[in-house]
Amino acid sequence: MEDGIIIKGIGGFYEVLIEGQLTVTCRLRGRLRLEGERVLVGDRVRITRSGQEGVVEEILPRTTHLQRPPIANVNQVMVVMAAANPDPDLILLDRILVHAELAGLEAVVVINKVDLAAGPASSLQSLYNKAGYQTVAASAKAKVGLDCIRDKLAGKLTTFAGPSGVGKSSLINALEPGFSLQIGDVSAKLGRGRHTTRSVSLLPLSSGGLIADTPGFSRLEMVNTEPERLQDLFPEFTAYQGLCQFRGCLHRHEPKCAVKQAVAGNSIAHSRYENYLLFLSEIEAKQPY
Repeated sequence: MEDGIIIKGIGGFYEVLIEGQLTVTCRLRGRLRLEGERVLVGDRVRITRSGQEGVVEEILPRTTHLQRPPIANVNQVMVVMAAANPDPDLILLDRILVHAELAGLEAVVVINKVDLAAGPASSLQSLYNKAGYQTVAASAKAKVGLDCIRDKLAGKLTTFAGPSGVGKSSLINALEPGFSLQIGDVSAKLGRGRHTTRSVSLLPLSSGGLIADTPGFSRLEMVNTEPERLQDLFPEFTAYQGLCQFRGCLHRHEPKCAVKQAVAGNSIAHSRYENYLLFLSEIEAKQPY
């Protein structure tokens, strides 16, 4: 048997990449179909094959698992937002970052289309640098920031995530012109992008890494976790742990809260704090009590 990774799945057939070079079209062994567990792009598998066709005999244990985009064994998430056209959606950006933190994944914030709005792009980059994230200012059109993105992709399995129209496929095309992914435009009426990527697939990079081209999305449910855990998913809150007057402080209504004082002093961005409160209320609404 040989080990590989699923890079695409359509209609019960799976493209499995062997040793980073050979792609084999596989079906699932019958018992795997009966088990009913969803097979994901990124799953590491063990196959038997004859030429270019094979059978998936075993799905190996996952190290990570994202629900949206649905993908397994990712090392890193690159959250792509546009500086303009469409305007950046900071609520969605922070939702994706919270999901990445909960999954234990590295996260990089890529601000694309800086050629359209250099000032807003710089402000956004500063905001997320201060929050503790790696950021890249990029432009697929102007070929800005591509070398930095390549360095961060090398040797890793990375998923791009973000809404439609921010230029995820355009960035991938600029990084690897041979892919020739379909790209769309932004609706002037709706102010958001049109979907061009329909399913998740992994693309082998010349750097040796793999990148997931994923459908854009504008909605993402909040993670299922305890309300007390949410503050741990905001890296900039870490410096203030244990400094609040009350143990178990949720940084909302409590007096002498170090996090609220940091927000008032602009050490924590107001937008990040407001999104924290929004997410906290959503998590609490899901609790069984």
